[in-house]
Amino acid sequence: MHTLIVVPARYGSKRFPGKPLHKIAGRTLVERVYRIAEAASRDAGAAALVATDDARIAAHCREIGAPHVLTDPALPSGTDRALAAARMQDTAPDFVVNLQGDAPFTPPAQIRAVIDTARDTGAPVVTPVVRLSWPALDTVRAQKTAQPFSGTSCVRAGDGRALWFSKTVLPAMRQEAALRAAGPQSPVFRHIGLYGYTMEALAAFAAAPPGQYETLEGLEQLRFLENGIPVHTVEVAATDRSMWGVDTPEDAGFAERLIADHGDPLDGL
Repeated sequence: MHTLIVVPARYGSKRFPGKPLHKIAGRTLVERVYRIAEAASRDAGAAALVATDDARIAAHCREIGAPHVLTDPALPSGTDRALAAARMQDTAPDFVVNLQGDAPFTPPAQIRAVIDTARDTGAPVVTPVVRLSWPALDTVRAQKTAQPFSGTSCVRAGDGRALWFSKTVLPAMRQEAALRAAGPQSPVFRHIGLYGYTMEALAAFAAAPPGQYETLEGLEQLRFLENGIPVHTVEVAATDRSMWGVDTPEDAGFAERLIADHGDPLDGL
């Protein structure tokens, strides 16, 4: 299975313009994410590159030795940018991993889990989830009081098939106290913004208009579900450097604190 790992890096974020070039503990965000993709590509026998819409990011990629392509700034999503990058390759990949450019704490093992699951199951779309402990769920709820659209939960079937994704914490729990007493793990799964797709699924996504619930939630993965394309989830272990993603300057500060407290995830890659 010929696999390409793409790191979409858009300059014009509304909440954090130029964030791919923002330095976190001495390294730009795009370098941090690319190094993770690079490490995963070595282990999985894949290729990795940055797909950007901006010459400044492209120039920085040259400085750090990151392969890159320039894509149309008008592309509406990172998924569309990943498809465009895949179509630019001399040999079209069978499977494309979209490692979002605001996810500097994604372990390479999670990327490998997505690739391995796709190879084993033949699923058209694969994405990882983490089951939240009760303390982690409490932290998520506290974060959502200040940033209600940060983070995504996933409701999944027993076979790993995704039933729904939401910016609301799902599922609701009528007897939460009893569930807390029963064990350390909550029934809530946090979605990790990492995706793998077949080229066919990517092309179908790009050809379909944004869905009703995709627009309401602001979650592009719902387009797959709204169009009957199954999404397979793979459960991965939580890490001590976990966060939703770097969406704001405040998130970048939080990322620096995580690195200060727990070490740099790039050490040893």
